[in-house]
Amino acid sequence: MLARFRRRFWLPPRRHGEAIMDRTVSFLELFYDLVYVVVIGRLAHTLAGYTDARNVAEFVVIFGLIWIAWLNGTLYYELHGREDGRTRLYVFVQMILLAVLAVFTGNAGGADGTAFAIVYGLYLLVLTWLWYTVWRLDTDEFRALAGRYLVGMGVTIVGMIGSVFVPEGPRTVVWAVLVLFWIIGANVLNRDPRMRHATVPTDSLVERFGLFVIIVLGEVIVGVVTGLAQAPATFRVIATGLLGLAIGFAYWWTYFDYAGRRLPRNGPALATWMTAHLPITGAIAAAGAAMVSLVEHAGDTSTPTATAWLLGGSVAVAVVALIQVMSTLEEAQRVPQLYRPVMGALGVVAVVALVAAWWAPAPWLLALALVGVLSVVWWFAVDRWLRVEEA
Repeated sequence: MLARFRRRFWLPPRRHGEAIMDRTVSFLELFYDLVYVVVIGRLAHTLAGYTDARNVAEFVVIFGLIWIAWLNGTLYYELHGREDGRTRLYVFVQMILLAVLAVFTGNAGGADGTAFAIVYGLYLLVLTWLWYTVWRLDTDEFRALAGRYLVGMGVTIVGMIGSVFVPEGPRTVVWAVLVLFWIIGANVLNRDPRMRHATVPTDSLVERFGLFVIIVLGEVIVGVVTGLAQAPATFRVIATGLLGLAIGFAYWWTYFDYAGRRLPRNGPALATWMTAHLPITGAIAAAGAAMVSLVEHAGDTSTPTATAWLLGGSVAVAVVALIQVMSTLEEAQRVPQLYRPVMGALGVVAVVALVAAWWAPAPWLLALALVGVLSVVWWFAVDRWLRVEEA
């Protein structure tokens, strides 16, 4: 009976090069992603209360660490996971550690930084063991690549545990270096020709990244609702909240109509596609945090400076990163007459968003301006699509 159990429920991981092209996202993966709703929510809640430059910087760094954790867990399941008891057990272990991590995420830049670093290091240790089990089974073709990945994981673990002994301010700098290490390392590693066979873009991978975008879009809704709950229910407050919600809608249609559900090209373009999702998702989550202050100050004649720059800057960062994602798509290569004008229009959106942030008009007007410019680009894109189809 034990032997039968092992054959069915305790299988070894899939090796590199054994991608399942027609795989669908499992309910276990959806359950796993729910933990990140809590982790990111804790981080965004802290930023919503303190939108000064230092807290924005801490948010960027800590969100980067959270995204790297999600990326590693997602890629392992996508490339090597199975529908068996072993995979299920390790996913549950990761979820337990992430739930504990969420407790310390809200104040990770302050007094809880030590606990955050320790739990994060333990989480990476579990993932390193999982990647090590793949390395042991890999063929010679992929073992060197997997070995380099393991080295990167080891460096990150040492860096996180080492940051425990660093004071609060410099500790965030150490974490920032680790985030940059991962972004640069991912792009360098994916330039190796062997990576075309080791990591292959699939519909399930694209869906997982789209689901993470949905997770951070939820923070926009949470931010609007929190602001409405804390402010008096006047016409201007409600109108500002609804316009803030429309910004979330605009993020949705901008991402999913231009880039979502579309495969990136393999090779270096795949690494660009993946890493560009870090600023996209981080910017959307930051915009959600800005919504609280935006709605609370709905009656003011001008938006608080920090809130205006946080919201306008988030839109600018998101659309610039989306341009990078669009440039990596197979579809963009097939129909450049469609994508090039739209990418240029998104560049204009980034400039307008920064000008609006500098202008800092009344909260309702700032939200209306951002929704308006994103809507204009959407209609422009629809017009280009129709022209291409008619041609």
